[in-house]
Amino acid sequence: MAKDYYSTLGVPRNATAEEIKKSFRKLARETHPDANQEDPTAEARFRELAEAYEVLSDSGRRAAYDRGDTIDLGDLLGGFDDLIRSVFGDTGWFGRPTTTSTKARDLLVPAEVTLAEAGFGTTTTVSFRSRVTCGKCGGDGAAPGAIRNTCATCGGGGVVRVARRGLLGTMMSVVPCDTCSGQGFLISERCRECNGVGTQLGERSVKVEIPPGVDNGTRLRLNGQGEAGGAGTLAGDLFVEIRVLPDARFQRDGSDLLYEVSIGMAVAALGSEIQVPLLEGGSEGLKIPAGTQPGWLTRLRGLGVPHLGRRGRGDLIVRINVQVPTELSEQQEEILRFFAELSGEQPAEQVETRSRRRRH
Repeated sequence: MAKDYYSTLGVPRNATAEEIKKSFRKLARETHPDANQEDPTAEARFRELAEAYEVLSDSGRRAAYDRGDTIDLGDLLGGFDDLIRSVFGDTGWFGRPTTTSTKARDLLVPAEVTLAEAGFGTTTTVSFRSRVTCGKCGGDGAAPGAIRNTCATCGGGGVVRVARRGLLGTMMSVVPCDTCSGQGFLISERCRECNGVGTQLGERSVKVEIPPGVDNGTRLRLNGQGEAGGAGTLAGDLFVEIRVLPDARFQRDGSDLLYEVSIGMAVAALGSEIQVPLLEGGSEGLKIPAGTQPGWLTRLRGLGVPHLGRRGRGDLIVRINVQVPTELSEQQEEILRFFAELSGEQPAEQVETRSRRRRH
């Protein structure tokens, strides 16, 4: 019985080329033997998947298959690296490069910002010590005046193709040339400043644009701004981790801000208006209704932290705390006792306040 390649890829017979490619990408990641090392059937399942894709992704082979013609699979899976690159691009399996070209280290550095800067964005500069491009040779590792000869092994490309047999037949891998270490040329004399490496330790300063809405722990990626790459080596990436400094006024919860304010009993009972500080500066008037209870919450819509990567802002939440006085003058106590009498309350007969204790 003929194999059902459409069923293998989980697509209908009228699937487009893009749908076939998308399905193969998904299934290939799930069934690749590297991701299923404890499954003895993974290799066979993956081979069937690759075979189905090789047939259906080629319009001529697909038409022959649909007609029921015999498909010659003899050389179908020979150029497996080309298949991987055509489907996954240069990133290869699970984000790994399909070639073994080297890359310098990625770096992680912190950047401290205020809450307002995190909310509305800012520009800052991070400084750190790492390997930088050699100022003497410009990174190619050659001494001034050195002769550069094209590498005969790779023809100046810096890479060579190596054939080896694997689970999908003969596979062609692209690897850095051993003769020239991936540079594509040989030099007659190395740079004495960096000993031919192309980099040396130094101080770096990089300007970072911090977008509005970042939070504590947010990481920004600056491609190619990490450790410098030497001869035949790509520069690494720089990751900047945001550290938001505490703010004495607000507590942050995502895109919302919490502001706590204490008012007296009289204000809570009779009502008033207070000024609430804003993250961007200035203040907003807030009416305190008569009879406000301790812990009362209200929202000032759209006055919180701007959302990261989209429009709008969170809310500014105001929580009211009602303060009970710890010290009373004789007049204040008299007034409160009169209020209690009118309210039908029965407080203690005598309150020894701190002000009274100080007189003894």
